[in-house]
Amino acid sequence: MSKQGLTATPQEDTAVSLQEVSKVFWQWQRETGAKRLIKNLFSPEKRVISALNEVSFEVNYGEIVAYAGPNGAGKSTTMKLLAGMLLPTKGEIAVLGMSPYKQRIRVMQRLGVLFGNRTELWWDHPVKQSFEWKRVVWEIPDATYQRNLALVCELLEIGGLLGTFARELSLGQRMRADLAMMLLHSPSLILLDEPTLGLDVVAKRQMIAFLKRINKEEGVTILVSSHDMDDLEEMAERILMISQGKIAYDGNFDGLREITGMPAHIRLTMESGIIPNVPMLDVQETSNGIFEFEVDISKLPIKELLGILSQVEGIRDVEIRKAPIEQVIAELYRTWS
Repeated sequence: MSKQGLTATPQEDTAVSLQEVSKVFWQWQRETGAKRLIKNLFSPEKRVISALNEVSFEVNYGEIVAYAGPNGAGKSTTMKLLAGMLLPTKGEIAVLGMSPYKQRIRVMQRLGVLFGNRTELWWDHPVKQSFEWKRVVWEIPDATYQRNLALVCELLEIGGLLGTFARELSLGQRMRADLAMMLLHSPSLILLDEPTLGLDVVAKRQMIAFLKRINKEEGVTILVSSHDMDDLEEMAERILMISQGKIAYDGNFDGLREITGMPAHIRLTMESGIIPNVPMLDVQETSNGIFEFEVDISKLPIKELLGILSQVEGIRDVEIRKAPIEQVIAELYRTWS
């Protein structure tokens, strides 16, 4: 694949920088009843909501960074601040070395943004017409447009969809078409908010494989937010966790497991189908002669665990795997709430 495709080589080291960024919203409170309606007119009340509280982090060029947290933690607010759709209440933001709200046009020329629950495709027009609209409005050079169009059609397999009306696309097809449209102007950085929302397994795998490929081969920097932790772990090596408007964790996924005690699942298949007596372990699940245990391998190392299992009679098969990242995150959410 040609390196002349999606991106140009940036000069700066940091693609995204937030320094002590806070964002406060005000919600007007409304009450019912005649007296209260009059009160609303003359002395309305408003509630202050702190979406972000002095958030600081950086994303370097060429990284895929996951951004996760419970509902209302501030993920979408962060994405909108980075895209210049909102102004920070406090703090400094730099995107591609520029201010996203003071230099929004210049930033958008090098930035791609995709929200999983929205589309930029013209609903009652063929997909290709939306692409052509972007080419004209964004003044994308014809050579760049044709090269990128060929690239996304090949990698996202949307060539057969160009003549289809957007309203006739399945969710997976629309997401691929939206992603393709976002990449037509060769962004250096893309912000993805729930890009796999509602997609089936096949569509998810296709989306994730494409994102990893453009990151590796084209150097596109990616900041991706999702509630699907398995998808994030497959895409990214680094994860930022936000809770109650503050960064609660910045590191790799194994580090998250260490916080919760490095849980692991052990599955034993027994010849007799009888529940095995394994010292230090309690059965969590049972199904047709298969017994599942959970163990904290920070307290019971694998070597010691295997020694214990070697003393158990009648084991036909052993499977040891890390606890699903969804389980780890759920435990963290309970801790943070």
